[in-house]
Amino acid sequence: MKGSNSFLVAFALLGFACSLASAFDPDPLQDFCVALKDTENGVFVNGKFCKDPKLAEADDFFFSGLNKPGNTSNLVGSNVTTVNVDQIPGLNTLGISLARLDFAPYGGLNPPHIHPRGTEILVVVEGTLYVGFVTSNPDNRLFTKILNPGDVFVFPIGLIHFQFNIGQTKAVAFAGLGSQNAGVITIANAVFGSNPPINPDVLTKAFQLDKNVVTYLQSRF
Repeated sequence: MKGSNSFLVAFALLGFACSLASAFDPDPLQDFCVALKDTENGVFVNGKFCKDPKLAEADDFFFSGLNKPGNTSNLVGSNVTTVNVDQIPGLNTLGISLARLDFAPYGGLNPPHIHPRGTEILVVVEGTLYVGFVTSNPDNRLFTKILNPGDVFVFPIGLIHFQFNIGQTKAVAFAGLGSQNAGVITIANAVFGSNPPINPDVLTKAFQLDKNVVTYLQSRF
């Protein structure tokens, strides 16, 4: 009877693991599945319609422009140029994407955010960045590092992380993500800039702030 119970527990754990695995980009069952906007002549796979493989062409796997700096003239002093399935249709079902990150001189910030569907690996090619991520509850451990050109850092999937330019010159980095569309949730925007707004009483208690401070922050986002 004890052996039977162990088998049931192992089977349940296996089923749970499989359900978790299905939350990420699935392995493709063919060479590629180029995303298609035409819903009449495609097959729906992993969030996108796919064109007939015989009609695929080189441009379906091509993007040009990551050599161009992004505009950092904004409130946070940074810009992210994303190259995911929306820019390269051929990435559909392949489970990877790319981004260029530009930072204004000292103070350029990619604010605390998460990628709900992909781990990020970042390499600095210019400047100096202070980067870090925070683990989940209850520990909430902060892991940080100062990165210089050639340095690489990994941000695990779903964890809050950030990049901050501490150098006196601009900074540039490139990031690979483990999803064709990793998604992004910027913490401040989501909490204080949701549509419709979260009831201020909720945020007042959650952040232990004066209600006037909460309503001010909501007005900023």
